[in-house]
Amino acid sequence: MQNENKKIPVSDVTSQSDKNQRDKMYNKYVKQMTPKHSWLANLIKAFIIGGIICVIGQAFTNFYGSRGADKELAAAYTSLSLILLSVILTGFGLYAKLAKFGGAGTVVPITGFANSVAAPAIEFKKEGQVFGIGCKIFTIAGPVILYGIFSSWILGIIYYIYTLVKG
Repeated sequence: MQNENKKIPVSDVTSQSDKNQRDKMYNKYVKQMTPKHSWLANLIKAFIIGGIICVIGQAFTNFYGSRGADKELAAAYTSLSLILLSVILTGFGLYAKLAKFGGAGTVVPITGFANSVAAPAIEFKKEGQVFGIGCKIFTIAGPVILYGIFSSWILGIIYYIYTLVKG
């Protein structure tokens, strides 16, 4: 009577039909628990949010241009403004909500990179200035900076060799 209520451990299952039944039940469970996403809805939301970010960027560029900045300076101020806006929204926890809705629309622009640098620093600020913010702020930015500098160095060498060969 006592053995009837015991569950058979997975390692004790010997019959192939029991394994197949267990696999079917597991696959059914995974299918139920996996969130359903509509690629079209995600595409539209990313397009809208990314477009809004670009419109805000263009508004900054127009604003700085109307204040007498040339095209290059207005573009630099626009980048700085978008980064600042992204970090402020990250600090208030709003960028994560925007990213959850907009997906790739928030990741692709410069605002996504600013968010990915600021978010770990904010998350680990309780660990202190050095071991929290100082270490975690480069979790995402570190590899990007490293590979950016490395690829620039390689391209510089290739360009230097090209100019030597070209004469």
